[in-house]
Amino acid sequence: MAYIVAEPCVACKFTDCVEVCPVDCFYEGVNFLVIHPDECIDCGACEPVCPTKAIFAESDLPDKWKEYVELNSKYATEWPNINEKKDALPDAEALKEKLPKRDMFDTKPFAG
Repeated sequence: MAYIVAEPCVACKFTDCVEVCPVDCFYEGVNFLVIHPDECIDCGACEPVCPTKAIFAESDLPDKWKEYVELNSKYATEWPNINEKKDALPDAEALKEKLPKRDMFDTKPFAG
């Protein structure tokens, strides 16, 4: 079972999780990160370092964010891989606690 990036990551995109991932299973959109479910080894290294508390084991994912299972799976095959820490988005600190943010989710891949 994979870990899932959920709504708190939207519009923040802190990459502390990417830095600790031993298998480089994160993929990058314009304002969100996803985990490739077939590449995640379920080690859990990413969960405790996420500043927005956006990463959950799939079995612990709150019901209100169940759609993020499919979003992670879909966009992990469409977005580019990210394997090193980058700066968060400019408004990340201000938006870190804001919810809901689903309407801010951008489906475009990061283009760098």
